[in-house]
Amino acid sequence: MLNIFHQHLRRFRQNSDGALTVEFVILAPLLLWTFAAIYTFFDAFRQDTINLKAAYTISDLVSRETTELNETYIDSMYAMSQLLIRSDSNTSIRISVVRWDEDDDRYYLDWSKERGDALVEWTNATISEIEDRLPVMPDQERVILVETRNDLEPAFKVGLPSMDLDNFVFSRPRFAPLVHFEGVDIVSGSHEDSLEGQDTEKDAD
Repeated sequence: MLNIFHQHLRRFRQNSDGALTVEFVILAPLLLWTFAAIYTFFDAFRQDTINLKAAYTISDLVSRETTELNETYIDSMYAMSQLLIRSDSNTSIRISVVRWDEDDDRYYLDWSKERGDALVEWTNATISEIEDRLPVMPDQERVILVETRNDLEPAFKVGLPSMDLDNFVFSRPRFAPLVHFEGVDIVSGSHEDSLEGQDTEKDAD
């Protein structure tokens, strides 16, 4: 009786029928998770890159303006950012013109406009909150500051959390010393050619 049991056990141990199916059942979840993770991280990096390019595009367009801007222009920049960035995500932009005053040793705001739900307009009272992130400028020099924020929702739950993609891009006016906005009185200033053309700082919260 014991010998028969050993024979059946030996046969079972040597039988390889169904081994491929068992291996597939064990490895399939790992393979599927790997493919989902690759797609999710690639999509996140792609969206981050698109957000940065959108911010640069808006900054470059505003820097080339020589005529007075208005609310319709800001609306068009926001609409363009939504076309450039994923349409199914929440997008916000803020466009500001910041001036440095040597005598007061501080930054002032010419104007600030925002679109979306995540950002509020800068004021002279609040612009000092980001003074460490603004460039060093000559007296009465200005930069155009473009900030974008976009919600990132991972395509799959593979360990990447939901986050806000923030971009902080500044450029100088290219063809005029000032970028005027309709209904806003702006203090005139100089336009030095020694300032760097454009720089950027990014955050992903």
